[in-house]
Amino acid sequence: MLSNKRRYFLYRGKADMRRGFDGLNQLVREEMDGTLMQEDMFIFLNKGRTHIKLLVWEEGGFSLFYRRLEQGTFEVPEYNEQTKSIPLTSDQLLFMLKGVALKKLSYRPRYQHPGIIC
Repeated sequence: MLSNKRRYFLYRGKADMRRGFDGLNQLVREEMDGTLMQEDMFIFLNKGRTHIKLLVWEEGGFSLFYRRLEQGTFEVPEYNEQTKSIPLTSDQLLFMLKGVALKKLSYRPRYQHPGIIC
């Protein structure tokens, strides 16, 4: 499900976790200027950052993944206040889900081919 070929966008606001497929799709279209038909994944957190929903269009239909933490919160990476959504890498999303501190995370330099976006 997580892949370097897919793009990930975290909704900057606080999402109502009662929203389902259609309600979250509405947030994507109206507040994030996105479209779900491109296999991008959209990530939503509740106000307390204890619940997360992942919405993605996959072959044949929508998938919605929901996780509730019993302890702790999901960390949000630093972002520009002007943006409607926060672009993430698959690694950042995985670290969020596993509870790794994003603010202390540092990457060592690696070669990146000019034509490949990761």
